[in-house]
Amino acid sequence: MTTFYLVRHGQTEWNALGRIQGRSDIPLNEVGRAQAQEAAEALEMSGLQAIYSSPLSRALDTASIMAAHLGLPDPVLLDGVIERDYGIAEGLDHAGIQATFPDGKLRGRENRREVADRAIEALRSIDGDFDDVAVVCHGGVIGSLVRVATDYALPLPGDVIANGSFHVFDFARDRLRLIEFNGRPVLESQRP
Repeated sequence: MTTFYLVRHGQTEWNALGRIQGRSDIPLNEVGRAQAQEAAEALEMSGLQAIYSSPLSRALDTASIMAAHLGLPDPVLLDGVIERDYGIAEGLDHAGIQATFPDGKLRGRENRREVADRAIEALRSIDGDFDDVAVVCHGGVIGSLVRVATDYALPLPGDVIANGSFHVFDFARDRLRLIEFNGRPVLESQRP
């Protein structure tokens, strides 16, 4: 059984501006590169054996910085953990979303279940290959997996999946299980 450390990529300029990136391929900024280094340092004692990454450059660059710091081989692309597709909402900030979609229905946006299903399939495809791996991906992917793994008990109001943060998962009895969220162990009462 593999323990998965899902790492959100470092910051981009669009993150700093509050713009929705989705599948838009926006590169890391200087803060994001520093966050990638900090994530690698935080995971030094985790025993990581490999790093996988979404194909978007902000994730791949984060993963590459981490691999170099940890002395691991180059990251392996894992297409199923690409960011949630936000359709025509990509590039908008929250005010722009409110103006464009006053009904709150973001047409063209991939739903959370679709995101979670493809990400779980991707994780299953590498489950058992190593004991401990990092998977560098995106806030929309991690957020969807957290919700599905806890039957929407997490995230709590105010919880943030910050750039450079990591969240620990595994599979238990063929079901994705969240072990740690934002550095906090997940309580049994938060699991379905």
